[in-house]
Amino acid sequence: MFALLLAVSAHAQSGIPIYGYKIVHTYPHDTGAYTEGLFYLDGYLYESTGTEGESTIRKVELATGKVLQKADLAPPDYGEGIVAWKNRLIQLTWQSHRGYVYDLHSFKRLSQFSYPGEGWALTADDKHLYMSDGTPTLRVLDPETLKQTGKIDVTALGRPLVNLNELEWVKGQIYANVWLTQNIVRIDPASGNVVGVINLTGLGPDPQTLSDPSNDVLNGIAYDAKHDRLFVTGKRWPMIYEITLTPPQK
Repeated sequence: MFALLLAVSAHAQSGIPIYGYKIVHTYPHDTGAYTEGLFYLDGYLYESTGTEGESTIRKVELATGKVLQKADLAPPDYGEGIVAWKNRLIQLTWQSHRGYVYDLHSFKRLSQFSYPGEGWALTADDKHLYMSDGTPTLRVLDPETLKQTGKIDVTALGRPLVNLNELEWVKGQIYANVWLTQNIVRIDPASGNVVGVINLTGLGPDPQTLSDPSNDVLNGIAYDAKHDRLFVTGKRWPMIYEITLTPPQK
């Protein structure tokens, strides 16, 4: 782990802007949801949950946290990132080397695809899918064939940044949770450079209230482009937070 970047105290030396946050609103979140993937679409949140035997994909009412629709993922698959593409929902699994394609509206499974290595998270722009696998390299996928067509080597001050987890495309940048930290990095997809860090220290529940504080960590980013709303949460957290960013520290 590139500790220099992630230590907020080193922001002046890093030259990478460190943004804070302000909570705009909170929404209920199912504390049984081990959040691995999250996105916002047409007024609803879509969520993928992990752990073997408990993995699901869900359509969730934002205001109430009510699960409106759900499909289970049978063992031994462990659900990971999800993304919407046209009328499909695409899901990764952690170590099964396969993903699944569903009808976005009915959650009926349509097909599956394979990939080497682990699957962690997915996001998309209007041309490509982007996939994380825990390494410093994001894979670029063709959204129709789901085959890899390129890659983005993510670096911070010239050094590879590992543990890139949940992803979201926000205003031309890729936002990525850095696993086991309170940080989201902002990645320039053209260069792979980290161009900003969002420090979310203090957000979320008291760790002592969590069933497994070492694993129930920050993970989950969703963006409502139409209304410019950014949502974040964590694994088994009781709330989803709508936040705005505060100016970089100086």
